[in-house]
Amino acid sequence: MSSPSKRREMDLMKLMMSDYKVEMINDGMQEFYVEFNGPKDSPYHGGVWKIRVELPDAYPYKSPSIGFINKIYHPNVDEMSGSVCLDVINQTWSPMFDLVNVFEVFLPQLLLYPNPSDPLNGEAAALMMRDRTSYEQRVKEYCEKYAKPEDIGAAPEEKSSDEELSDDEYAASDDEEIAGKADP
Repeated sequence: MSSPSKRREMDLMKLMMSDYKVEMINDGMQEFYVEFNGPKDSPYHGGVWKIRVELPDAYPYKSPSIGFINKIYHPNVDEMSGSVCLDVINQTWSPMFDLVNVFEVFLPQLLLYPNPSDPLNGEAAALMMRDRTSYEQRVKEYCEKYAKPEDIGAAPEEKSSDEELSDDEYAASDDEEIAGKADP
């Protein structure tokens, strides 16, 4: 059987070769960001999140730590820290799973089937149980406000070189003419 570090490298390469955009945090292969799109047929559809993934030394025998960088309204995600209820992944984690499973199975299932009886965001859980329509509207509001593609452009600790410009000055700059339009 291969060593955990070889397995980590293999899983990370598999994730990078899939349709997911992966951004390494440092030189090691234990921390990175992954761009994640909300699943179709859910109020999260159209939202884009930057997910921080941290692989423990015991990976794949121990599940990865997952956290949303930009805000999401969900009963099983802490609104302030973005951390995902660990039980969601830990309860079903097996060394047979890999990182692609996290983004193709675990996270979509989490967003499609929230568990309000084990919340990290009590307000979201209560609203979901009390008024599903209002809950879904709040989810969509958060997607619109915090989960657009431009919201994941830079990690929170990074500063843009354009930070001195106000929004109006930035909108009036000629960058678009020079660089062309961004892909939709």
